[in-house]
Amino acid sequence: MIQHSLEDLQTILQLDSRYYGFLDLSDPKNSEIKELIQRTITALQDEVAHSHSHSMQMIKLDAKSQPIKSDLPTSDVEHIKENSCNAQHKNNDFKSGSSNETPVSATHSTTSIGEVDVNTYCKLGHLHLLMYEYSEALSAYQKYMRLSAKYWENHAFLYGIGIVYFEFRCFKWSIKSLQELLYLNPHFTCANEAHLRLGLMLKANGEFRTALKHLQLALIDTSPSTFTDLQVKFQIAHLYEVQNKHKAAKESYEFILNNKNVSLDLKADIYRQLGWMYHCVECLGEKKERESNALLFLQKSIEADPKCGQSLYLLGRCYAGVNKVHDAFLAYRNSVEKSEGNADTWCSIGVLYQQQNQPTDALQAYICAVQLDKEHRSAWTNLGILYESCGQLRDAYACYSNAIKRIANKKIGNAQEGNKTLYAKSSTNGLTKGLAQRVKFLESQLSQAPLPSITSKRRQLCSIEEAWNLPISLEINSRQQQQQTIQMQQRQFGKNPSVQGPPPPYPHSHGNTGNPIPAKRVKEDAEHTARNRTDATPNSSQQQHQMNSAQFLQQPLNRQSIKTSSSPGPTSSATSAANEAISERTNYGSEIISSDNIKEDNDANDFELTEQKLQIRCPNISTKLAEDDALNNYNGTNNVAIKYESLTHFNDDTQTNFKDQKPKVEYDNDQESLPTFNIQMDSKQLWSAVKQLSVDEPPINFSITTKNTPPPSPPDCPPQRLTRDQLLPPTPSVHLENKKNAFSPQLQEFCLKHPIAVVRGLAGALKLDLGLFSTKTLVEANPDHSVEVRTQVNQSPDENWDVSQAKRVWACISHRSHTTIAKYAQYQASSFQDSLKDEGDKGSAGSQVMSDSDSKDSVSNSNINLRRKRQKNGSKMLRFGTNVDLSDERKWKPQLSELQKLPAFARVISAANMLSHVGHVILGMNTVQLYMKVPGSRTPGHQENNNFCSININIGPGDCEWFAVPDSYWGGIHNLCEKNNISYLHGSWWPVLEDLYKENIPVYRFIQKPGDLVWVNAGCVHWVQSVGWCNNIAWNVGPLTARQYSLAIERYEWNKLQSFKSIVPMVHLSWNLARNIKVSDVKLFELIKMCLLQSLKNVFHIQEYVKSKGVEVRFNGRGKNEASHYCGQCEVEVFNVLFIREQEKRHVVHCLPCSLKLSPSLQGIVCLEEYRLSELQQVYDSFTLYRTQGLGQAH
Repeated sequence: MIQHSLEDLQTILQLDSRYYGFLDLSDPKNSEIKELIQRTITALQDEVAHSHSHSMQMIKLDAKSQPIKSDLPTSDVEHIKENSCNAQHKNNDFKSGSSNETPVSATHSTTSIGEVDVNTYCKLGHLHLLMYEYSEALSAYQKYMRLSAKYWENHAFLYGIGIVYFEFRCFKWSIKSLQELLYLNPHFTCANEAHLRLGLMLKANGEFRTALKHLQLALIDTSPSTFTDLQVKFQIAHLYEVQNKHKAAKESYEFILNNKNVSLDLKADIYRQLGWMYHCVECLGEKKERESNALLFLQKSIEADPKCGQSLYLLGRCYAGVNKVHDAFLAYRNSVEKSEGNADTWCSIGVLYQQQNQPTDALQAYICAVQLDKEHRSAWTNLGILYESCGQLRDAYACYSNAIKRIANKKIGNAQEGNKTLYAKSSTNGLTKGLAQRVKFLESQLSQAPLPSITSKRRQLCSIEEAWNLPISLEINSRQQQQQTIQMQQRQFGKNPSVQGPPPPYPHSHGNTGNPIPAKRVKEDAEHTARNRTDATPNSSQQQHQMNSAQFLQQPLNRQSIKTSSSPGPTSSATSAANEAISERTNYGSEIISSDNIKEDNDANDFELTEQKLQIRCPNISTKLAEDDALNNYNGTNNVAIKYESLTHFNDDTQTNFKDQKPKVEYDNDQESLPTFNIQMDSKQLWSAVKQLSVDEPPINFSITTKNTPPPSPPDCPPQRLTRDQLLPPTPSVHLENKKNAFSPQLQEFCLKHPIAVVRGLAGALKLDLGLFSTKTLVEANPDHSVEVRTQVNQSPDENWDVSQAKRVWACISHRSHTTIAKYAQYQASSFQDSLKDEGDKGSAGSQVMSDSDSKDSVSNSNINLRRKRQKNGSKMLRFGTNVDLSDERKWKPQLSELQKLPAFARVISAANMLSHVGHVILGMNTVQLYMKVPGSRTPGHQENNNFCSININIGPGDCEWFAVPDSYWGGIHNLCEKNNISYLHGSWWPVLEDLYKENIPVYRFIQKPGDLVWVNAGCVHWVQSVGWCNNIAWNVGPLTARQYSLAIERYEWNKLQSFKSIVPMVHLSWNLARNIKVSDVKLFELIKMCLLQSLKNVFHIQEYVKSKGVEVRFNGRGKNEASHYCGQCEVEVFNVLFIREQEKRHVVHCLPCSLKLSPSLQGIVCLEEYRLSELQQVYDSFTLYRTQGLGQAH
């Protein structure tokens, strides 16, 4: 039995996932620690195996209740497993001197197998992670997660498993773990590392706005880290580039170049980015000047890094673009010498040979390309063109067919709204159609062609089957296999191989066999010394770049590639491009998941993580959680990698000698000693309880829901299987005859009882003058008023086709622009006139499609088919006028006055409407918005902000078609969005109805006629399309019910976890509700009181913590109708205690976690309070359950 000294034991207890990237076990100075970790892993594994063996023996002996005793003595191993979890939270923090982790109490973490404590598996996971043994770490972590009842309270575990998933490129699960970690503990020691990885993964997924937020949070954090400011700024610049914000990207790249501390590696990558941008992006100047700049920057990139084949390849592309064929060949040849596993380079070589009328050489080059990347559609297309030009139609047909298959296999990524990039290029559509036409033509030719005979004319080129075995191709494959074998051997013996790298056109060209050590990053004005040392360390990481700004195809699995081709002939539109991705190495001594980690063909352009390959990589994973099937079936992400600068050795204050850091081996297992909080406490009791909390660490996990609950997550769908009829339920509707019906309590009860309801005839019953909202009246009132315009594809309401019109997808294409009411009115009128002319030409069948008077609760199949044919033949675009703000009473007084005729529960402003108590304007929620539509205008799928109810009235003259799903099924739709690579919150999606039915999700479907009011209940998922020309008005309401409030705070917390801004400030609203209303509903009272309790507790705790730092809390007060405050960095609501940087010209409010990132000691930070504590205490104590006489109000 291995025995540990006390010092060794303290060291082992201190080690956890937070040391990942900071503890360099390849450094000879740390050889003792490495040996200690290996011995500990062996001891813990032996104990697990021994205990399992005894358990099996006892089971065979039918020992029912006798505890299984291990023969191993109770020694250091027992001590480690019992205390590892608490130790990792209570020792001295290795970076900042304290840990913000929450200890995992014994009451919920002692699930065991035999006598093995569950924390043993967590400790094993940490130790394997520090040894870069990712598969073993994953196995241990998943075992721990399966057995631990409250695994989420172990923050080091969440970070560790998030890192492991990141290394395996299971971005979906890595994002989930790291988001939960930052939600539970924004002060986590390695929060900056988590933010960086989230930024990179979200950038790969196309969620650019959220990615930017995380990268900026990583940038402002002054904590020690494994990356530098310049590296993060580089990622931010690249983020602008992939969004086609080329000028912003160019300025950001140039800003980094002006920094004197920029390393050669990073300089080479920036020059490469700039060079290719100048080559591709027209807005950067005249073509001649751009080509000159492109060549200059690419040559500078090669000077900075002569061994990199990427820049040489791009230089060849630029030379080819200006017809310098000889120079292009030289550049390609040099690129191949540096990185011959580059399919794009071989494809470009083939293009040049083909242009020079050297078909045999072109054939060899194309074969090399498709062997290196079987998905290279441009190479297949060009190969087909080559064969067809030589009269070999059968071979051409085979190549074109392969190209079409490759395109069909590629999923179009999110068509993002707003400033997000559309992951498609129009030429893709043309390429698909052009190839399809060629294939059909060749099929007809081949069907009539005679069979080849011996006397047939000799072929100019060998067939595709023969070409596949050409000597040059065999030689390349042989060398690839030899290289892969060497790398496998290196891994088996624990060596770090030189990195072959991510997919072309950017393979790694300069390996690093050591473990780079992170620098301690400080602010810009103190970086000079550290950065000089940084530049001295060789760097093995790469940056893969977006090669063509117009094309950015997202793959269904771990890959984003855009193929290169520039051939003459009919498919020249298929040319251009290369690979975006962001290639990187973690620089912690191992690749993130490189080709040599997973793939059998490590030069291929494919980074799939299939079940079979994962099992090869992780043969010892015997236990997997059901929800971790992502490793087999995860919704892939792009092959995004991190471009890191060279990293320095540890500074003396980070790690000179690990053993000099003496951890506190103090364990506080008595969770019962901490104060408890409940809504029965008055403010004085709450204040006394808060004083018992420690102020050594900042308050964490501020949640307005009940404590000790897991992080919010989408719910499972109801388990009941539905019949086909139940999947198509009738829409709840009521027809109003008169004003009395409209104001009856039964109408409100009817609406609150159903997920969605249609109130028909409302305008007539209340004599609403809908003409006030007609386009004519709006133009007369305010012709220059702003209108947001969404440009969309005109499609049938129940269909959503991809760009090529080949298949149904979820991504809903939408581009944002702006115009005025008068200009949109002209478009709306001209659209109507054009349609009348078209329908007159087509006859009665066509006019029936556009008829509003004939619309029913479901569009007839004949109409759908007619629209489908017209759409599939035309791809007509339309413009939808949305989000017209009608909040200004001076401009829209007649319109807003008319809405006062509505019953109280449906009015914009009402005492019974929660949103009327916010105290300030929230555009579109407690104000009216107008929508101006032409047929086909779409509002994509969504839930209302913070799950509040909404009111929508159709002004007419046309109809709208609605689709809606009950709120209990929103988790199912969320999962389907993930399967289709679309963000549920940020993305623009239009569900495929058959997908919903297959997942047992019911859908309401109905027509909203002019004058009809649609009530969307809390949390209902819905999407809408106009059938005719019409205007709609809409706003949100918040009925004072427990269900509405509960769903609102649930979404508030989930938004926080997702880094999505909640535009309804629920904490501020709850305090105003407590001031303004009396609540008799017990459930609603308890929910609001809990929010008051948690927020007041947080205010007390923050102020005590701030005072302990020597910072004065100044009273600032609050202006009338002043808007609620949100953090300028992370966009969470900031209630009462505001943090502002003293020297900022423009005062920006920060939350406490972001303030501590900027200044850990809070120096230079001003702390302001909006309400005096006595005022909040008085409101809190005065908010009591209102007891009515007789029957209480039931909500």
